[in-house]
Amino acid sequence: MTEHNLTSNPPGIHDPEVEKIFGDTGLLSASIPGYRSRQAQIEMAKAIAQAIAGQKTLLAEAGTGTGKTFAYLIPALLWGGKVIVSTGTKNLQDQLYLRDIPTIKKVLKAPVSVALLKGRANYLCHFHLERTLQNGRLTSREDVGYLRDISRFIKTTTSGDKAELARVPESAPVWSLVTSTKDNCMGSECQYYQDCFVMKARKEAQQADVVVVNHHLFFADLALKDTGIAELLPSANTVIFDEAHQLPETATLFFGDAISTSQILELCRDTLAEGLSHARDGAEWAKMVAPVERAARDLRLAFPQDSIRLSLQQIAPSSEFFPHLETLKDCLGDLIKVLEKQAERAETIEQCRVRAIDLQDQLDDWRELDPNSKEAKGKPECVLWIEAYSTTLQLHRTPLSIAPIFNKQREGVPRTWIFASATMAVKNDFTHYVSQMGLWDEPARTWPSPFNYQEQGILYVPDGMPQPNSREYTDAVVDMALPVIEAAGGRTFLLCTTNKAVKHCAERLKDEFAKRELNFPLFVQGDAGRTELLDRFRASGNGVLIGSQSFWEGVDVRGEALSLVVIDKLPFAPPDDPVLAARIEAMEKKGLNGFVHHQLPEAIINLKQGAGRLIRDETDRGVLMICDPRLISKPYGKRIWQSLPAFARTRELPVVLQFFAELDQARNKQ
Repeated sequence: MTEHNLTSNPPGIHDPEVEKIFGDTGLLSASIPGYRSRQAQIEMAKAIAQAIAGQKTLLAEAGTGTGKTFAYLIPALLWGGKVIVSTGTKNLQDQLYLRDIPTIKKVLKAPVSVALLKGRANYLCHFHLERTLQNGRLTSREDVGYLRDISRFIKTTTSGDKAELARVPESAPVWSLVTSTKDNCMGSECQYYQDCFVMKARKEAQQADVVVVNHHLFFADLALKDTGIAELLPSANTVIFDEAHQLPETATLFFGDAISTSQILELCRDTLAEGLSHARDGAEWAKMVAPVERAARDLRLAFPQDSIRLSLQQIAPSSEFFPHLETLKDCLGDLIKVLEKQAERAETIEQCRVRAIDLQDQLDDWRELDPNSKEAKGKPECVLWIEAYSTTLQLHRTPLSIAPIFNKQREGVPRTWIFASATMAVKNDFTHYVSQMGLWDEPARTWPSPFNYQEQGILYVPDGMPQPNSREYTDAVVDMALPVIEAAGGRTFLLCTTNKAVKHCAERLKDEFAKRELNFPLFVQGDAGRTELLDRFRASGNGVLIGSQSFWEGVDVRGEALSLVVIDKLPFAPPDDPVLAARIEAMEKKGLNGFVHHQLPEAIINLKQGAGRLIRDETDRGVLMICDPRLISKPYGKRIWQSLPAFARTRELPVVLQFFAELDQARNKQ
């Protein structure tokens, strides 16, 4: 499926109004300082208005700088009825809710009500905060201080959203003690039910015209029915996915099942605490949970490696894993018998019983189904695999394709579905995305970026790089990048495909900067939260930021703070990924080529995201440096660079140095 001709669509009923709002003398130009009318944005807004009017589906790919957010929000607010907007990240979710939608409401004088809905882990829980304050279980002084901040915050906040309390980092362990999970929420039995922030957020979402959510929440809900979207969806007339290229991965995550040994250990911890609080005489609680804990830990220790991913077929039949799994099921069964006898003593013990049964069911379900059995009929084909981290083991069951499951969710009431992103197609061809999502025969359109890439940037692929699998590769990346970073005066993103490469590059650059007396501040993923690192990078004006996957997309640095994006390798998924291996095997059974039809388009879409960090504005200028020699040496390289923005291209370092010298002169004249 390729791009549709932009001029071929018959005029839509809302075209004149769209022109009035987006045109040169329109509402937006009159109300927003610096707003410029863009033809691609007008065309995209018309196409979305038309899809809304006809309750149709539309795939809309818009290059950087098109202004896609306004292009979908304005038709949605004016004609979309009840709208759900789902974004790729919580950051973008907050930006839409706090900045973009209020701006548009003001310009259009639109009387629409808007609600923000996040997953329950984002909202403070009165009950769990109260218990944590009483238990005094905190170990670190830092957590005690954070808890004090949270206790003050709960008295003044109206939303209970932890994003409002910036003083306590999002990653602070104390949050897990003062928020609820689906498993430990008391629901309407809770004494604080009337004041519950989760319930309040859901109620507001029910009543609002526009609800802003994120993909994780959307799909978690379709799978778990736990976030209020299951109730929202039936009443929605329009569903818009921004950053829609992330949907296949997010949906795969939630339409599958995962159970971890840490969930089992948490159950043991809670069972012991509740048993001792409410039924001390009912059982020898410590003796009951000990075998379950031991079995869960043994299961993790069946794999001595620190981190490993294996499909079920790759686990040796002689592995300790299989007997340990049976032992865990047996011990959990014994614990359930005790919990059943004591459940009526307290609501919280009953909760532990329900959780234990749920975990046991998941363990029982984690097995290969005979494809010819009754049980397998109607169930999606899945791959079973394990992932071991340093302290926990996860058992996963992941669907090979989400298309049938997602299509089932889209059946029923006719409504508009908009899939918007800067990167869904590979050289204007949507086939890969469409086959992942099952969106066959739906209209797909592309609007190119208004930027003049030929003038604004250079794609530089250095000569003389070793093969990407060689041991000295990451060092070669740093050696090649150093003169370019120096010429750019810092102002660099170094995007790596692995965390290991991030660490190695950070160590090398720290040494090299010291040796060469280069005063470029270094910002490394993991040293602080993403938002904080970006703020510090922007403020420095000459920083070098090294990051992996989370910095490849959704990051917007305009202007002079960023002039160079270095990408270490083409972002092919690791070949040891069990889900990828199973998908490729299934494709090859159908006569398709797994590399050409899956791995390559995935890598291209990912690379387009990384490349998209460089030019964010009509005045931005810079160099995209891709170190991977396969871009030139492999037959598929051409397909990759043809999918990237149309930068001028070079393999010569002097050309790049000259570009930065001219850029410097231009800056000095200003």
